[in-house]
Amino acid sequence: MSQGKRIVLAARPVGAPKPSDFRIEEFAVPTPGQGEVLLRTIWLSLDPYMRGRMNDTKSYAAPVPVGGVMEAGTVCEVAASNNPNFAKGDIVLARAGWQTHAISDGKGLAKIDPKLAPISTAVGVLGMPGMTAYTGLLDIGKPQPGETVVVAGASGAVGSAVGQIARIKGARAVGIAGGKDKCDYVKNELGFDDCLDHRETEFAAKLKFACPKGIDVYFENVGGAVFEAVFPLLNPFARVPVCGLIAHYNDTDAKPPKWASSLMFAMLTKRLTFRGFIVSDFASRHGDFLRDMSGWVREGKVKYKEFVTEGLDSAPDAFMGLLKGANFGKQLVRVGPDKA
Repeated sequence: MSQGKRIVLAARPVGAPKPSDFRIEEFAVPTPGQGEVLLRTIWLSLDPYMRGRMNDTKSYAAPVPVGGVMEAGTVCEVAASNNPNFAKGDIVLARAGWQTHAISDGKGLAKIDPKLAPISTAVGVLGMPGMTAYTGLLDIGKPQPGETVVVAGASGAVGSAVGQIARIKGARAVGIAGGKDKCDYVKNELGFDDCLDHRETEFAAKLKFACPKGIDVYFENVGGAVFEAVFPLLNPFARVPVCGLIAHYNDTDAKPPKWASSLMFAMLTKRLTFRGFIVSDFASRHGDFLRDMSGWVREGKVKYKEFVTEGLDSAPDAFMGLLKGANFGKQLVRVGPDKA
C-alpha cells in the first residue's frame, strides 16, 4: 500500500507560528468506500486566514484541533472513484487540507475544467481570493468612476485583483505593498495609478501626496501602521471593506489601540462605513464573479502572479513566510504533478 503525507497542527502558536507548531506524518493511502472518492492533491492554497484557525477561539469557523490536519482549499485529481458523480481523472476543487491524499464522499467537491484556465487559478484569481476581491470591493466598497480606491497588500492574491477591478470600474487605484519590487510590479504590470512602499520613511506623508482628493474606498487587508496612515485621509461617506488584518494575526496583547476613540468619532462625523466580511457571505454572487473575472482574465484586464513552493514539506515555511509578506503573488504549494 502506498504512503501519503499530511501536516497536522502539533501545538497552538503563541504569537508567530514556528516550525514546532507543525508535524509531518505519514499514513497509508486509503481505499475509497461505497460512494467515496480518493483525492490526490495537486495544488494547496496557503492563505492568511489559516492563522486564525490555529487558535482555540470562537470565530466564524471551527479551529483546527491539535493533532488535526491543517485545513486548506486544494485542487485535486480523483485518483479512484466509487461515486457515480466523479470519474477517475476528474480535476476538482476541494478542501482536502495539508495532505497528499484524502477521502471524500463527494459533498462540496466542484469539478474544474482544465480547458478554461490553468487549474491552479481555481484557488487563486478564479477562486476564493478572486471572489473575495470582487465581492468585497463591488458589494461593500461600491467604487464610483473618479473615486480613489486604496488597497493594502496590493501585490497579494486579493489586493492585486481589487486594484485592477477598481480600474475597470473607472476608479483611481492606489496600492500599498512591502518593497520596491512589489510596488513596481503593482504599478507597471498591473496598471495601478500608484503604489507606495509601507516600509519607506515618511510613508504617511507620501500616501497623502498620492491621494490629493482623499480616499473614498479603503480595502483593508493589513491593519496596523498602514491603517493608521490611511485613517486620516478617509473622505466623508468612505467605505472600508475589512477583509483581513494580517498585521495583527500574531498579536498576543488584545488592548484596543490608543486611537480607538478617534476612530469612533470619525465614523460618526464623517459617516464612514466599515464592514467586515467573509467571502461565503456572498455565495449567491459566485456565478456573476466567475463570469466577470474569467472574462477579464481572458481579455488581459486582470493579471495575476503565483508564488509557488514545491512539495508538501515546504508548506509550513511557506505559510510562516506568507504571514511576514515573503510571498509575491498568490501563495501556492505544488503537492503533486499537475498533469492538466
